[in-house]
Amino acid sequence: MAYFITDECISCGACAGECPVGCISEGDNAYVIDADQCVDCGTCAETCPVGAPVSK
Repeated sequence: MAYFITDECISCGACAGECPVGCISEGDNAYVIDADQCVDCGTCAETCPVGAPVSK
């Protein structure tokens, strides 16, 4: 199951820099995760200061 980023995202970019497969990019209002590339490692959730990435 892939992770996704909730509305809690503050667009700090911490998660994008830590993603081992580079599937996180900056969207219009928040960062987004490409579910097809996500390997469900949880690094984004561990890195995020506000807990915005969550597992589906």
